[in-house]
Amino acid sequence: MSDNQFLWSSEKDGFNHIYWYDKTGKLVRQITKGNWEVTDFYGLDEKSKTVFYESVENGAINRDVYRVGLDGKNKKRLSTKAGTNKATFSPNYKYYINIFSNVNQPASYTLNDSNSGKELQSIESNEELLAIVKPYNLPSKEFMSIKTAQNNELNAWMIKPVNFDASKKYPVLIYQYSGPGSQEVKNDWNSTNDYWFKMLAQEGYIVVCVDGRGTGYKGEAFKKVTYKQLGKFEVEDQIEAAKVLGTYSYIDASRIGIFGWSFGGFMSSNCILKGNDVFKMAIAVAPVTNWRFYDSVYTERYMQTPQENPSGYDDNSPINFAKQLKGKYLLIHGSADDNVHVQNTMQMMEALIQADKQFDSQIYPDKNHGIYGGKTRLQLYTKMTNFIKENL
Repeated sequence: MSDNQFLWSSEKDGFNHIYWYDKTGKLVRQITKGNWEVTDFYGLDEKSKTVFYESVENGAINRDVYRVGLDGKNKKRLSTKAGTNKATFSPNYKYYINIFSNVNQPASYTLNDSNSGKELQSIESNEELLAIVKPYNLPSKEFMSIKTAQNNELNAWMIKPVNFDASKKYPVLIYQYSGPGSQEVKNDWNSTNDYWFKMLAQEGYIVVCVDGRGTGYKGEAFKKVTYKQLGKFEVEDQIEAAKVLGTYSYIDASRIGIFGWSFGGFMSSNCILKGNDVFKMAIAVAPVTNWRFYDSVYTERYMQTPQENPSGYDDNSPINFAKQLKGKYLLIHGSADDNVHVQNTMQMMEALIQADKQFDSQIYPDKNHGIYGGKTRLQLYTKMTNFIKENL
């Protein structure tokens, strides 16, 4: 602000909100408040004393654009459609470009009035993309909430086959990432993986994604419960969610698998080991297998050092539980991974070998954390698809 007063976002009341401080650092006012989070700050129009921001007030899976007075009054939701809304404001805050998508609508761009939210002009509606995907008759995502035995309410989505028959029993593939503050269950347009999931659904699988404790946008307590023990509560929640899914009349509880990449690979590895009576198979791509092998700027933020917190590292590292493997396990890594070093997978392989456990693996020569280039992704996803069909 021009007089050295400033706005600050903080989770100090348990949810991320915007606060106004004077130039001495004294709190003037908490501008936003409620059991929901501000997810982006777009700016302050000092002339009209109006703050523009984005939040999850209409549910953690959605994003909306708001304006509110510096005094915390006259709040108005500017976006009107349920889904993911993001804004780019003009320098004078008179107009903004709204980017909107949801599970049924690819990104559309409109010019809007910043005071009323009224749409002034459509810039791009992406109708052409909708027309391209329509003939494929793709199944859609259904959002749901899963309540575990520990009374944790977890956001989830499910993709069923187009010809779904509730009288049948289907195998399930659970996808998750689960990293601190992350979110995979959100009401926006398809990611690249979504097309693969929808193909698997067309092949007769139900695909489910669950955001367990440790993920973001549901408050500080939900997100930070995993501090100093990454992989404990997150794994418990995936196992418990799988047990709940197994009670559904149309799901075959003996055919539940799990897939993840990076932190998600760390998770799927732990799940097939610690949840060996729940999961039939797991695919882990580029997984962390011991947090001692990961970079300190990330790891120590959540785990402290190994010297300060040895049990936090040891109790949740897949390499320490290799002897518990029962199901089918596919371990994949790029040899040139500069994010999750390939030593993670090499150590995991050695632990499994010394535990006399059979498993499947694939190393991609000179490929980094993304494992792509040339025909690499096609070969990788074909391999994973075949592994699912053979083992789930």
